[in-house]
Amino acid sequence: MKRCCVFIFGMLLAMILAGHVSLACTNLIVTRGASKDGSVMVTYTCDGEFHPHLLYVRAEDYGPDDYYEIKDWSGKVRGKVKQVPHTYAVVNLMNEHQVVIGETTFDGREELRNPDGMLHYWVLMRLALQRAKTAREAIKVMTGLVEECGYASTGESFSIADPKEAWLMEMIGPGPGGKGAIWVARRVPDGYICSHANMSRIGEFPTNDPDNCMYSENVISFAIEKGYYDPDSGKPFSFRDAYHPPTPQTLRYTATRVWSIFRRAAPSKDWPPDYHRAVKGADPYPLWIKPDQKLSLADVFDLMRDHYEGTDYDMTKGVDAGPYGTPNRWRPMTWEVDGIEYSWERPISTQQTGFSFVSQSRSWLPNSIGGVLWYGVDDTYTTCYVPLYCGINEVPKAYAYGSLREFSWDSAWWVFNFVANFANLKYSYMIKDIRKVRDELEGTLITLQPEVEKTALELSKKKPEMLIRYLTDYSVSHAELVVDRWRELGEYLLAKYNDGYVKNEKGHPEERGYPEAWLRNVLELRPEQFKLEHWGEDSLRAVLPY
Repeated sequence: MKRCCVFIFGMLLAMILAGHVSLACTNLIVTRGASKDGSVMVTYTCDGEFHPHLLYVRAEDYGPDDYYEIKDWSGKVRGKVKQVPHTYAVVNLMNEHQVVIGETTFDGREELRNPDGMLHYWVLMRLALQRAKTAREAIKVMTGLVEECGYASTGESFSIADPKEAWLMEMIGPGPGGKGAIWVARRVPDGYICSHANMSRIGEFPTNDPDNCMYSENVISFAIEKGYYDPDSGKPFSFRDAYHPPTPQTLRYTATRVWSIFRRAAPSKDWPPDYHRAVKGADPYPLWIKPDQKLSLADVFDLMRDHYEGTDYDMTKGVDAGPYGTPNRWRPMTWEVDGIEYSWERPISTQQTGFSFVSQSRSWLPNSIGGVLWYGVDDTYTTCYVPLYCGINEVPKAYAYGSLREFSWDSAWWVFNFVANFANLKYSYMIKDIRKVRDELEGTLITLQPEVEKTALELSKKKPEMLIRYLTDYSVSHAELVVDRWRELGEYLLAKYNDGYVKNEKGHPEERGYPEAWLRNVLELRPEQFKLEHWGEDSLRAVLPY
C-alpha cells in the first residue's frame, strides 16, 4: 500500500508553521487574448523569509487502497485523502497538462479559520495539480476536497489557469468545527488581465452564469447568518465586503500593488490612487481590465518588477531610500513615533521574495512543450527568470539545494541573495550592472525559445522518446548557466565597488561621493558638525611657530 506525506514546498511549510514567514504575495493573470503570442500567463511571487526548494513530483499510479497521508511536523498523521488511480507530474506549481496555480493570502475574518479542518491551501494546490487536466477541474478538485475534509487556512485568493482560460477563486473557512469552505470563482474574460495581492478582490458576482462564475451554495446565506451582510440594506452582496472588509492599512499594503500593475498595463486610464490611499468614497479598482496593448512575456516580467517608480510613492526617492536610492525597506513594515503609527510602502518587488514565476500555457503546442514555468529566486527585480518546461523530469540542482541557516555558493537562492544584498551598499550604481546582465540573459533565453521549441516539435514527431530528455537537458543546463553567471556577477560587483570606491574601465578605484540632495538632508539635521572653518591670515600667524 502506497502512502504519501505532504511536505509541500519543503522549508516553506516548516517556516509557515513556525510563524516566521510573512505571507504576502502578488499575482497577475493574463488571458490568451491579452497576450501577444496567445499564451495564458500567471505570475506568482511567493514572499517570505525562507529558502525555497524547487520540486519535481513525478506521475504515479495507485491502487484502490492507497491514500495520501497528511502529517504535521511532529510526524503525527492529521488525516488522509483517498488517492486517485493516476496522478500527474508537477514542476513547482505547473503540471504536465499546463495547469498552473498561484495564490495570495488575504486572511479575512480571523474567526472563520477552522483549526479542525484538514487541508491547508498549499495542500489543495498540490492535490489539484496532481489530479486536474484543466483549470475548471482544478477548481472542482479543490472545492470537493474541502467539502469532504475541511479547510484549515485563512482567506486565500487562487490564480488557476490552463492553455485556454484563467480563473480567480477566493476561499475562506467556516470557523471552528464548521464544514467545508465558503468560496467563489470567476473566469477572467478573454482579452483582460486580473491582479490580486493579499486582499479579497471579488466583489459582486453573477449567480446565474455557471460558465463564468461558480460558488459555494452557502456563500451568501452564511454571510447573512453571521451578520456580515444584511439583505434588507438594499446593497448587492459583495464577497470582499462580507469576508474581508478593507481597512486603510490593508488597502495601502495590498491595493497599491494592484493599482501599479493596472497603471502600467493601461496608462490611458490614468488610474487614481484614491482607493489604495483609503480616500472615503473612492471606488475599488475593477476586478479585471483590458491592457492598452497586448502583453509580451518580457512585458509581464517587467510588470512584476516594480517599486512604484515614477509615482508619488517611488521607493527609490527620498531620504528613506538613502544616498543611493535603494527601494528596500527593512521590516517591520509599520513603526510608531510619538504615538503616531506609520508604514513603509509595500512594493511588488521585495527583498523578502523566496521564489517567483511567470507561467506560459499555450494551446497550440503539445503539453510538454506548451507549458513553461519561467522561474526565479529572491527579489523579482534582481532575479533572472529561467525556462522550465512542464515536460521535464528533473530540476536544476542549484535550485533544489540549500538552507536558510547557512550560506552556500551551490544554492541558487544564496547566489541571488548575495548579489541583491551587496547592491544595497551602492544601489543606484550596482543596479545598472545587475540589469545589464539580467536583461542580456533573459533576452537570450526568450530569443532561443522559438528555435528550442521547433526542435522539440520535430523530436515529438520523429523521436518522441528523446523529447523529455531534450527539454530537461535544455532547462537544467541553462538554469545552471544562469547561476554560474550570477556568481561571476557577484564577484565582479565585490571587486568593482570594494570599500565604497568605484573602479573605472582601467580598474583604478575612483572616489564617488554622496548625491548633493542627500548631503543637503544631512546638513539639515546637523548643520554645524561637518562645517570646515577656514582661518584667516592673522589667525594663522598667531598659531604658527614662525
